[in-house]
Amino acid sequence: MRVLGFGDNIVDRFVDRGVEYPGGNAVNVAVFARRLGAEAAYLGVFGDDEHGSFVRGAIEDCGVDTSRSSVRRGPNGLTRIETVDGERRFLEWNEGGVTLSDPVRLSDDDLDYASSFSLVHSSVYSGTVPELPKLASTPVLRSFDLSAEPEFRTASYLSEVGPHIDLALASLGDLGSSETWGEMRRIAAFGPRLVLGTRGAAGAVLFDGDDYYYSDAAPVPGPFVDTMGCGDAYLAAFVVELLGSGWRRNARPTGAALHRSMRRAAESAARQCTVDGAFGHGRRFEADAALDPLPQLAAGDGG
Repeated sequence: MRVLGFGDNIVDRFVDRGVEYPGGNAVNVAVFARRLGAEAAYLGVFGDDEHGSFVRGAIEDCGVDTSRSSVRRGPNGLTRIETVDGERRFLEWNEGGVTLSDPVRLSDDDLDYASSFSLVHSSVYSGTVPELPKLASTPVLRSFDLSAEPEFRTASYLSEVGPHIDLALASLGDLGSSETWGEMRRIAAFGPRLVLGTRGAAGAVLFDGDDYYYSDAAPVPGPFVDTMGCGDAYLAAFVVELLGSGWRRNARPTGAALHRSMRRAAESAARQCTVDGAFGHGRRFEADAALDPLPQLAAGDGG
């Protein structure tokens, strides 16, 4: 099994702790997949600043290959966060830095490289939507995190993404049960064969085009820290288990494999609640006036 994280990397700066951590949806999934025994790599863009070096070093320290990634002139992605009752509250960010201002564009060599993986994972904050049709022309499976914001589930956005992915993940904790089922069916109508909806403490629901599958949330096995990276931990465990069961583009997973993968994923997400940051590697920071121009997010926004 080989998993490629394709797109975003970021420094998550927790202002209430005075500690910053490496992260990013594509990075986290690659790191978590590696910890679960898969070969993993990350393909993205790092800023040429100290934050870019920090994130890249942490990723490589976890055994994830970054050799195909680029370093580009400009700031690395950075966000300011605080935790309230264990939940993240995103305060401000620098628009993803070079990840979004100068995103990855797949060359023929990059495409050949990506095609050597079992699965490529990306997200709404990766600047990779224009590259999805290229990946769809290869045998590699593609998963995509739609995050929690409704703006990434509009018909316009889903028509760009849905036809080119095999698995869509959406955070649907703000919806009721019947609304969740309807939303998952609507997302599936745009193309992905599997739609996975995570609902926090209410568990997760999967739709495979015909049937719905439900999994309870697993108990947290230790002192609760926060929910940072829980959705990424869920997805990584789900795809690694499903790939191990024989999931391929031309091989539809069985109901038993889907149930088993959701149970493994729930356990992984619960363990993640006991971890500082996404995958550790935190370091102290001092207040930096140079970051003051970061644009303010509206209340409730964030990634």
